[in-house]
Amino acid sequence: MNKKLYALGRLKTGQMNKTESAYSQHLELQKRAGEVLWFAFDAVKLRLADNTFLSVDFFVMTKGLELQAIDVKGSMAIATEDAKAKMKFASDKFPFRFFYVVPVAKKNGGGWNLIEV
Repeated sequence: MNKKLYALGRLKTGQMNKTESAYSQHLELQKRAGEVLWFAFDAVKLRLADNTFLSVDFFVMTKGLELQAIDVKGSMAIATEDAKAKMKFASDKFPFRFFYVVPVAKKNGGGWNLIEV
């Protein structure tokens, strides 16, 4: 039996979970260091087709003026096939770079693993 990993409950729109909050702090440090010019949480909803949308966790503008759409996951095992398909479709349709971000275990040095779609 393949047991799926799901969040215990949905948070209100605009409210971060613990992993998203930790990544937001990471982005704030990058902003202070000048690597990131701007970032926003849950700010953009992309229309992929009629009644089909993608909302990523963060939009980020780097110091090189690149826009990145970043979806934070506690583990890639949590990403559903539907979500992966939407991210892939969006990466082909829009002029942003799309990423998943997954935390690296503290025993492995900590930090964040950026996975481009």
